[in-house]
Amino acid sequence: MNRLSILALVVLSLPACKKSAPPSAVPPPVVQVMETAKKKVTNSTAFVGQLDSPENVEIRARVESFIEKMHFKEGDEVKAGDPLFDLDKRPNEEKLAAAKGQLAEAQAALAKSKQDVARLTPLVAQNAVAKRDLDDAVIATQGNEASVSAAEAKVKTAEIELSYCEIKAPIDGRIGARQVAVGSLVGKGEPTLLATISKVDPIWCYCSISEVDFLNFDRLAREAGREMGQLPVKLLLADGTEHPEPGKWVFIDRIVDATTATIRVRAEFPNPNKVLRPGMFARVKLSAPAREETIVIPERALVELQGRNFVWVIDAEGRARQRPVEVLPARVDSEAIVTKGLEAGERVVVEGVNKLREGVVAKAVTGAELAADGAASAAAAKSPAADAAKSEAKPTTK
Repeated sequence: MNRLSILALVVLSLPACKKSAPPSAVPPPVVQVMETAKKKVTNSTAFVGQLDSPENVEIRARVESFIEKMHFKEGDEVKAGDPLFDLDKRPNEEKLAAAKGQLAEAQAALAKSKQDVARLTPLVAQNAVAKRDLDDAVIATQGNEASVSAAEAKVKTAEIELSYCEIKAPIDGRIGARQVAVGSLVGKGEPTLLATISKVDPIWCYCSISEVDFLNFDRLAREAGREMGQLPVKLLLADGTEHPEPGKWVFIDRIVDATTATIRVRAEFPNPNKVLRPGMFARVKLSAPAREETIVIPERALVELQGRNFVWVIDAEGRARQRPVEVLPARVDSEAIVTKGLEAGERVVVEGVNKLREGVVAKAVTGAELAADGAASAAAAKSPAADAAKSEAKPTTK
C-alpha cells in the first residue's frame, strides 16, 4: 500500500469535526440608579463632645480640725446654704476666747491712757507737771489704740475660723462622693478636699468643630441673615436618643488649634430632669437654615478624582457618561448636596460605578426593581418545582 492510500485511510478514520459556535455577546453591566429630584434640605452635622458643669465647686476644709458629722447623702441634690459637714469647734472656740481676752486687755489699757491724758492736760496748763509726762500719756494712748485694733482683728479672724467649722453648700447642685470619713483630721497644712458639688441644670457640652465646617456653617448662617452662634443645636446622647431640650451656643473660641485645625466651642442645654451628668460623651448636632430646593444624591455616588468630584449618569441611549459636579463640603445624613452639574430627572448611578467606562451601554435598574428581582428569585428557589428538580439531580446510590 502506497503512502497516498495510507493517508486517505487515516483521514477517513478521523471523526467528523463540528463547527465551533460563535462566542456569545457579553451582557451589559447592571447598575443601580436613582432619578434626581429637587428638594429642600437642612444642612446639619454632628460633632463629638463631652458634657461638663457650668460650676464645679470643690468643698475644702479651711481650718485644721476633726470631722464630727456629715449631713448629706452622696449623690443627692443640695441647695445653697444646706449644712454638709460639722468640724470639732472646741479648738477654735478657745482661740476666739483668747482673742477676746486680749481685746479686753487692750481696751483697758487704752481707757487708762486716755484718762491719763485727760488728767494731765489741765495740770500742764498750770505748770503743775512737766509737759513730758503729758507727751508720754498721748503716745501711750496711740499705742493702745493700735493694740485694740490688732486685738479686734484677731477676734474677727477667730470668729471666721470658728464659722469654718460649719461647712455649708455654696451653690445648688449635685454633690459627689465624700473624700473623707467622720473622725478624720482635715485642714492640716493645706485645705483638704471633702467633696465636690456640680451644677447640672443647665449643662454644658464642649466639642471641636473643624475649620471647614466652621466656615461652611458661618457662610450658611450669614446667607440667612444670622450668625453662627444663633444656629439651633441639639444633643444626641450615647444611646442614640435625642435630648428633648434644644440648646444654644454660649462660647466659640478666639483661635484655631494649629495641630488639629479645629475650633473649640461650647453649647448649653437645659437639664430639668438632671439626668445629664458631667463627663458624659454626646454629639452636638448643628443645623443650618433650610436651603432652596436643590439636588441631593447619596455620598457613595460621588467619585473623587484629582481633587474633583464626578458622578456617572446613564443617558437616554442607555450609555454611561461621567459628569463633573460641584458639592457642598458638609454632608446631610450621608448625602451630598449638588450645587452644579446635575438637573432634575437624570439617572445617577449609585451602585456599580466600578463596572462602567465612558460610553459603555449599561442596564440601569432602580433599587425597587432589584428588591423585586431578589424576592422573586428567593420565592422561585423555595418553590416545589425547584425542590423536585434538586431531587432529580441528586445521584442515586445502591
